[in-house]
Amino acid sequence: MREAALDKKAEDVLAVPLNGRTIIADTFIIATGRSKIQTRSIADGIAQKAREAGFAKPRLEGYADGGWILLDLGSVVVHIFTPDARAFYNLERLWGAPETRQAQTS
Repeated sequence: MREAALDKKAEDVLAVPLNGRTIIADTFIIATGRSKIQTRSIADGIAQKAREAGFAKPRLEGYADGGWILLDLGSVVVHIFTPDARAFYNLERLWGAPETRQAQTS
């Protein structure tokens, strides 16, 4: 899912392993889009790649607003934020994400 996000120019993409910490999912993917239009494009790209990879249709929340879009793929939950929303909710701090992030490569 990281590659699908990067294909749509997502920034600051991070995978947070959750194994043994919650029953919600095994992994959170957190990404930033520069605008609400871009967050929707990132969500669309990830949903398409997920279907191609054999995942069931993802449950989707927040698409209409676009500030924080959540795609629930079962074992993987993808959070796509605008920069302000990501700073406000700060899921990295909440879930104890590693300090280093995998930034978009050129």
